Amino acid sequence: MKIILFFLLIPFFAMANKDNDRHQIIPLYDGVPPNSLHDIREEKQDFSDNILKISHVTRPTIEVFLPTPEIATGEAVVICPGGGYWILAYDLEGTEVAKMFNEQGIAAIVLKYRLPTSHESKVRHESALMDAQRAIRMVRKNAIQWGIDQQKIGVMGFSAGGHLASSVSVQYDLGKANDEDPVERFSCRPDFSLLIYPVISFEGEFVHKGSRQALLGEHISSPSLRRRFSAERHVDRLTPPSFLVHSIDDDGVPCENSMFYFNACRAAGVKTELHLFPMGGHGYGLGKKFEGLREWPQLAVTFIRQLEGI
Repeated sequence: MKIILFFLLIPFFAMANKDNDRHQIIPLYDGVPPNSLHDIREEKQDFSDNILKISHVTRPTIEVFLPTPEIATGEAVVICPGGGYWILAYDLEGTEVAKMFNEQGIAAIVLKYRLPTSHESKVRHESALMDAQRAIRMVRKNAIQWGIDQQKIGVMGFSAGGHLASSVSVQYDLGKANDEDPVERFSCRPDFSLLIYPVISFEGEFVHKGSRQALLGEHISSPSLRRRFSAERHVDRLTPPSFLVHSIDDDGVPCENSMFYFNACRAAGVKTELHLFPMGGHGYGLGKKFEGLREWPQLAVTFIRQLEGI
């Protein structure tokens, strides 16, 4: 009886191991992350308004969600949750979205990035971008192991996470060939971007002042930094194809932000797609509460599938 039970358990443990391989949390860095001032505050997690909110991130990670091999397409998305650079809406704009992509055969990697308002960085506006760049490099380094095509790795962001995703779409390098760290030798250029009610511009009347204040802090009045972190200013012909979603009645982040980026991509000859919905406001994640907005996740998947030679 014991022998029979042993053999029955073998496939169970094999299946459990496969599940563990498809879902894992990995530190972005070995040891203390670069640009860290100190490492004394503990990460905070709060579940309120039916949202898991994370703050004071000092040890950034990626949470990897891989689809079952039978339906895997080789595409991957690095997801940057929003939260105004104050918190991360980690489930609403992170893990829930990752699971949706997995159902479509797309690998999804949720980035828990450092927040400038945690006051743990030497230069407050650099850490989040460093983490986003690093996340893309890590996915590329592990692509073969995870069943991902190295040329089909995109970035996605919601609200301030959309600002981060658009920033890494225009501020990237193709890898540091001689770097001692093998991860840094990989390109951090995303192959496409999905920007959902994103903060884009740090200039002009349609700026989201809260995100700008959070990221730039005492340097908020610096024209060079405002320009650097206004992604629409840096779009060129090599900018990754972009997919944007916004609601016209968004009184948090005006839809003009998405329109700025869309127009910049269009002017540069970059493949781009913009969906403006009449209602929905801000911060709706997958849009489950709004009948029209429920369409955007499938539109995003279709956009990814239609990209050629990315």
